Amino acid sequence: MNYQITINRVNTVDEIEEYWTNEDYIKLLEKFDYPDADDGDAASLRELLFMAISDFESKDAAAVLLEYKLSEDLNEGQIQQISNDMLLDKVCEEYPEIGLHSTLFHINQLLFKAYNGTFPNAKATIVECSLVPIEDENDNVLTKENILKLLNNGLSGSNLIKRLFDLPMTENAPFPEAEDILWDVKTADNLNYTITTSEYWLSREDIIASEFEGVLEIVVDAE
Repeated sequence: MNYQITINRVNTVDEIEEYWTNEDYIKLLEKFDYPDADDGDAASLRELLFMAISDFESKDAAAVLLEYKLSEDLNEGQIQQISNDMLLDKVCEEYPEIGLHSTLFHINQLLFKAYNGTFPNAKATIVECSLVPIEDENDNVLTKENILKLLNNGLSGSNLIKRLFDLPMTENAPFPEAEDILWDVKTADNLNYTITTSEYWLSREDIIASEFEGVLEIVVDAE
């Protein structure tokens, strides 16, 4: 199926504001020895959390956040190792399990802001685009894999996704990594999409065309 792809906007951000909830802030305040926080608005709770975090060594604060969010994915030794590594490197881009990149990014950026830049500053990319079938009616809900394959023709040859996953990006081959490369995909009409990922995977400079065509082969399972 042929698609017309239009890139409407590309933003580079250093945090996804809606990620951390009031409930998160209250639970984290308890972990940082501030148990009597009022259930106020996110801004006031966030400031209280930053104040509470500042009483801890940066690597210890990182370990608390890692345990809070990733205790089911990482063991104690891994948490201690990452909490040390985060001070020196962008672990949210370099960690071998890309399924953890998104959560590591949110943890890293909370610490980056709480400690006024002590931690490396990572970035996310938000792409607003339309993916419109040229001839057929739009009756397909596009998956993350579909979306990345459709974006291929508008990306620079130096883009990391294209370099690491050339075969699944250009051929009708499975691309399970797409689920972790794209952190979030939102659409209200299956035509206009807002895509969030790491700048590590997709930067503003990687997008070299604002309008282009793509071909998507939809595999239909035989009954």
